[in-house]
Amino acid sequence: MKVARVIVDVPASVVNQTFDYYIPEAFRPIVKPGVRVVIPFGPRKITGFVIELKERSNVDGLKEIIDVLDLTPVLTEELIEVGKWLAEETLSLYITTYQAMLPQVLKAKYAKEVALVRENVAADSIRALFDGRKTIGYDEALKHVPISLLKKEIEKGNVKINYIVKTREAKRYEQVIKPAELDKLEHALAELRPQATRQKEILSFFIRNHKPIEQTVLYNELNIHRSHLNPLVAKGLLTIEKREVYRDPYKREVEKTKPLVLTDEQARALTEINRAINDEEHKTFLLHGVTGSGKTEIYLQAIANVLNRGKEAIVLVPEISLTPQMVHRFKGRFGDRVAVLHSGLSVGEKYDEWRKIQRKEVQVVVGARSAIFAPFENLGIIIIDEEHETTYKQEEAPRYHAKDVAIKRGELNRCPVVLGSATPTLEAYARAQKGVYHLLTLEQRTNKQPLPPVEIVDMRAELHAGNRSMFSRLLLEKINDRLKKNQQVVLLLNRRGYSTFILCRDCGYVETCPNCDISLTYHKRDHRLKCHYCQYEKMMPERCPECGSEAFRYFGTGTERVQEALYKAIPNARVIRMDVDTTSRKGMHERLLRKFADKEADILLGTQMIAKGLDFKNVTLVGVLAADSMLHLPDFRSAEKTFQLITQVSGRAGRHELAGEVVVQTYTPEHYSIQYASRYDYTSFFYQEMKLRKTYRYPPYYYLALIQLTHENKAFLHENAFQAMNLLQRYVSNDAIVLGPNPAPIPRLKNRHRYQVLIKYRREPRLLEGLNAVLERLAQERRQGLQITIDLNPYQFM
Repeated sequence: MKVARVIVDVPASVVNQTFDYYIPEAFRPIVKPGVRVVIPFGPRKITGFVIELKERSNVDGLKEIIDVLDLTPVLTEELIEVGKWLAEETLSLYITTYQAMLPQVLKAKYAKEVALVRENVAADSIRALFDGRKTIGYDEALKHVPISLLKKEIEKGNVKINYIVKTREAKRYEQVIKPAELDKLEHALAELRPQATRQKEILSFFIRNHKPIEQTVLYNELNIHRSHLNPLVAKGLLTIEKREVYRDPYKREVEKTKPLVLTDEQARALTEINRAINDEEHKTFLLHGVTGSGKTEIYLQAIANVLNRGKEAIVLVPEISLTPQMVHRFKGRFGDRVAVLHSGLSVGEKYDEWRKIQRKEVQVVVGARSAIFAPFENLGIIIIDEEHETTYKQEEAPRYHAKDVAIKRGELNRCPVVLGSATPTLEAYARAQKGVYHLLTLEQRTNKQPLPPVEIVDMRAELHAGNRSMFSRLLLEKINDRLKKNQQVVLLLNRRGYSTFILCRDCGYVETCPNCDISLTYHKRDHRLKCHYCQYEKMMPERCPECGSEAFRYFGTGTERVQEALYKAIPNARVIRMDVDTTSRKGMHERLLRKFADKEADILLGTQMIAKGLDFKNVTLVGVLAADSMLHLPDFRSAEKTFQLITQVSGRAGRHELAGEVVVQTYTPEHYSIQYASRYDYTSFFYQEMKLRKTYRYPPYYYLALIQLTHENKAFLHENAFQAMNLLQRYVSNDAIVLGPNPAPIPRLKNRHRYQVLIKYRREPRLLEGLNAVLERLAQERRQGLQITIDLNPYQFM
């Protein structure tokens, strides 16, 4: 094949297509679909993905491929197909979609340099700039000469701009000492002078251990350094080689585990999944099992079947559930055949884990959302644990849901997809009811213990009884009881910081972010006010900026404030706090959980990151401090999220021999989501919520599309939002409901005003055409700074 069709690395809709390039003869053996190439594009050199090869092109005068970056394709043919489908489904650019499939280090960076072409006629200041060099960095040039002079010299042909493609593939190497043949070493040892004691020691070591050894290991073993090796290297008795090694984020030994005996319910579910694996049949299973019912063991045994058939498995776990505990369960069962991908790894560690997959050195990948793009070519099963988690939806382009990609890959690979949850999304459960998904149910915990009883505390009654603290009398009593028994407690509060806002009691002034229409959150530890949206922060003022009063009132409760109140209420309590602030440093998440597992703390206090995937034998009490914190957000899923969070965190108690209890504190105890969660009654919650969704025309009865427009000028934004809405209405039927344009719930973020248009629809064959028409019609306005994002099946409405 002589011509490559290439998607170029220019994220713009005008070039969202393939371009033909001629393949020089030297590159033809290695240019394949899925490799990255360096190509000329206008005056620049950029990278691109080869999507297809063909014999000839309809275009005359093709430019040539300059370089090939990969010897092995970084995208499989299946991923190329998935990428095309995904770009069209999410209205994304092809290049954005393909780049989302790869680790960060494979995304090229571009640099500009200035090259001297005609030294003898160039301006004196330009010649002085180069000082004998042929090229200098573009930024360095602009520090010493004005851009106008540089432009004139380029026009005269005295200098030119080169565009350099830089890749960031950071492979790690180690030095290895390799011995010569054994008889050569023995002969050399006999010939050494008596005083060459170090050399004798080294040669004797390699005669006893005749194999290559890591340089650092040898140095430590014999207490030597490089100067002791040099004479032996010079004689050809030892050679020093560079060997590529993987970074290992999980260095600790993991104890090997064996399959557990399954309950009857587990065995029935596994039989159904194994039948689809053995028949190579694509089916989507919804595994609906209560917390502690042994869903993970079913995953492990299904994967074992897949591996025995010579195939591969992808397991997706929400980022916050991807705890060391979860990783150890998979590593313990499958050892080195497991790669792990999540945001806690460094860029280099992620790249190494990805290369293990690409080189077929592993057969199982356990990871967060983006692991769905693992470059496996022989998939036998895809598992999505905690399928209800909203983190499976990507909130920037391409706005995909990992579940949709999993089902697409399952179809292409003729393999089952398993969606597991104790609290499935209404959409998933409705599909299972209709027979689109196959429902598998686990109603019993594996330890045969009942689910922990839940007590609801009405905090309004606590207030009337004179209790103004954030802990009910019942919860405090039960915490003290557990501490006396040397048992542990988990407390959930879905809000970080010290307080949600501060208010001046004299004039009512509230400190807000200058860039966003949102109040600043007070963080007591560093005495600062912070915006959790744009990262703006400032020192907490001593006096009110409006009236000068010192009478500040702290409203709302964050984890930091709860921790302080716990120490006051129970001075001897040992508390670990887990939220974004305490786990931002690498390895802190694991370190804090290990301390809790080793009983170095009595109470684990945290945001929703503690609600999932944790399994501690000694936890017998769970407290939910503000169960209704999400109920009053402008989100039609708020009741569903409340039900899920209470059910999930309740499942952390009594998972082993010790019985558990749950206390839920709320100001709206009568709300159906809290009532049903306290009884673990998913089915009743499902039918109650479905009635409301049908009445107000929300999923799963209707699909949603959200158009969000932002600009710094509010009037300009308002005008274009109405233009977008009017244009869209030409493409949709009267059955579709178009709401807006309206200001977003947070009307301004990062100094940009925000408007939204929401479309509710059932079947609209021209909707995608209409959304594309909006993007095309407003192309000029987008060049003037108007940003338009389109989200089909949105999860964020703020």
